[in-house]
Amino acid sequence: MSSFGRAVGLLRAGTQIIRRGPQKMVVRRAGGGTHIEPQYRQAPQITKNQVFQAELLSSAMWFWILWHLWHDPDAVLGHFPWPDASQWTDEELGIPPDDEE
Repeated sequence: MSSFGRAVGLLRAGTQIIRRGPQKMVVRRAGGGTHIEPQYRQAPQITKNQVFQAELLSSAMWFWILWHLWHDPDAVLGHFPWPDASQWTDEELGIPPDDEE
């Protein structure tokens, strides 16, 4: 039964294609080829608009990072008090006792 269903679907698709007739192919022309010619092993040529957009986006990113680092430092440094290392014993620091040699 499934082969019959496939045949009906194929027949339906074929009749739709025949009814539509030949389609016109549209070719878009971008006005003289590529805008920036690719160059082998050379840095790409960047327009002033691209430089402005890159600097605007990167400055917004750094503003976001530094703003949140200044106003919510616990997000980076952690939400706990820093331990005072001067209060630790030699055993906790892994220093052997003086009488062992």
